[in-house]
Amino acid sequence: MPTTASTITRSPVDAINGLSPGDRRVLNENELAQRWGLSPKTLQRWRSEGRGPRYLKLSKRVSYPLESVIEFERGALHDSTSERAAR
Repeated sequence: MPTTASTITRSPVDAINGLSPGDRRVLNENELAQRWGLSPKTLQRWRSEGRGPRYLKLSKRVSYPLESVIEFERGALHDSTSERAAR
């Protein structure tokens, strides 16, 4: 029987964390590049330089946990050219 949204059950952990079955908690390289208006090559370079958000590498697949992306974005906030935004 094919799985449909109505037949998918949520795990207790998902329910506690407020996740629904279709929620994706990671972005791939192309999705993050599009979100930030960058080239995927820039993200590749940043990884080799130790810059950018934390990422997962499973086999050859690179993905960025959304939580890490948001944390990185918050750390990059500035109030003015002379100081960073309060966290």
